[in-house]
Amino acid sequence: MLTKNALKAAIDSGQRAYGLFCSIPSPSAVELVGEAGFDFVIIDTEHVLVNPETLENMIRAADAIGLTALVRVPDKDAKFILRVLDAGAKGIVVPMVESASQLRHAITAARYHPYGKRSLNGGRAGAFGKQSLADYMDFANGEIMVIAMIESLAGLENIDEILTVRGLDMVLEGAADLSQSLGKPWQISDPEIQAHLHDLQRKCQSAGIPFCAIPREADEHQNWLNRGVSTFVLGDERGIAFRAIKNKIDTTKENAGH
Repeated sequence: MLTKNALKAAIDSGQRAYGLFCSIPSPSAVELVGEAGFDFVIIDTEHVLVNPETLENMIRAADAIGLTALVRVPDKDAKFILRVLDAGAKGIVVPMVESASQLRHAITAARYHPYGKRSLNGGRAGAFGKQSLADYMDFANGEIMVIAMIESLAGLENIDEILTVRGLDMVLEGAADLSQSLGKPWQISDPEIQAHLHDLQRKCQSAGIPFCAIPREADEHQNWLNRGVSTFVLGDERGIAFRAIKNKIDTTKENAGH
């Protein structure tokens, strides 16, 4: 059943929270993230093919270990958002938000009346009807998060209107795709890219919308902390695992004189 959203509570109280993208479609990968001490996980279904049963079990694994499970959906499709939340996810991350209307569509799909049109179902998230479905609707409306990724020039140009949309819980920067949108693919440290990210964070702060950063260089974490940011995504477990595995074989060979 849906329980209190610890990530939302941490953000509301100003506490720091650290998350990781989960790109390996396995409940064990989610458990690994939780055991490592992260606060939340973003299960990626935008770039990764995950079958529905595996996705639900990944969310279940997060629940079992006390990890807040969010799902990055592939698009704004209302039916997919519905199934993700019915599986028990505590929120959705909506990629490539470029307009207020796109965001409203996602929020409408994620929330029950009077804030949306999510179809009611007494499945896993609603404890299979154990509690009043009316009470569950109110509880879910208060706990489910909708997070917008701003990762294009169009998103930046329309950010003022996007930030006024009722029901937006947080903005997550997407510097990688943003750099491509600005004609500087993967030049994340470029001064122009960094300036856009800082401006985005300032606008979120002024609008009272939490901002989540993705530090990529050693000093970026502290720089974002100095700017008042307290929520971070530290990459994805797939890339971290690859670098650790590669370092293991490289240093072993080096130490053996290869």
